[in-house]
Amino acid sequence: MKAVRISGYNATPALEYIARPAPGNGEVLVRVLAAALNPLDVKLQRGYMDQFFPLTFPYTLGTDLAGEIAEVGPDVEGWVPGDRIIARTDPAAGGALAEYAVVPATYLAKAPTTMPLAEAAGIATAAATAWQALFEAAHVAAGQSVLVHAGAGGVGSFAIQFARNAGARVIATASGDGVSIARQLGADKVIDYRIEDVARAVCDVDVVLDTIGGETQQQSYAVLRVGGHMLAIAAPPDEALAKAHGANAAFVFHASDGPRLRQVVGAIDQNGIRVLLDRKVSLGGFDAAFGHQASGRARGKVIVTLD
Repeated sequence: MKAVRISGYNATPALEYIARPAPGNGEVLVRVLAAALNPLDVKLQRGYMDQFFPLTFPYTLGTDLAGEIAEVGPDVEGWVPGDRIIARTDPAAGGALAEYAVVPATYLAKAPTTMPLAEAAGIATAAATAWQALFEAAHVAAGQSVLVHAGAGGVGSFAIQFARNAGARVIATASGDGVSIARQLGADKVIDYRIEDVARAVCDVDVVLDTIGGETQQQSYAVLRVGGHMLAIAAPPDEALAKAHGANAAFVFHASDGPRLRQVVGAIDQNGIRVLLDRKVSLGGFDAAFGHQASGRARGKVIVTLD
């Protein structure tokens, strides 16, 4: 089968032919129809996440996939060949950017019925991270206010939609065409951070979802109400700053989780949540797609099709 692999940290990803894997106990073999790229894939390739996810080489890139179950291993219940699924593999295992991937059955979710299966590949990391931050860490509810940084990004685009559907007032930051994208996704107010000072434009919000880190995170404490939540996904929050502003701060470290992913899919189907698609390319266009993901300029999800 075809697979996109790296031979070491900082190695250029290459398309290779490798043996098709077989599922073990508690695993299924998925025929991958599409895989989504994430900032994490770039960090893994560059070795930035070695402390958390040490890789064994050669390593097949990708964690987020959509496809059909081709084979069920021993001790798997509730799944049969032909089931259309989405999943996020363990980042240390990777494997999504291949024609077939072995996935623990506990990581699976039935694919949503409200969007094409290829687009659903963009859900697993970005949507579940937004869900974990908003509803498991901050318990966002109707009537609250939520500031989402990088509202036109993968996590941010889902966060806007989830928070809006929960009845929260959503403020987002963006730039360029991202401003109109964030509005279309449902943000009540969008701040172009290149020309507006966020701290002057908003105050006393209940929740900040920081997807950027650095100065953005540091400056965002000033817009939180006392007792508000700073949720960071790019870098751990500054505990001293949080304490000085009377804020609750948490680093949301997303882990592959089938039950959470199934809950996310249910919300997507029920509320018409959509995947913000930056581009969809075939496997032959992977190099340019990976470069675009690495540039940090992707508007939403970059999806690679393998069918």
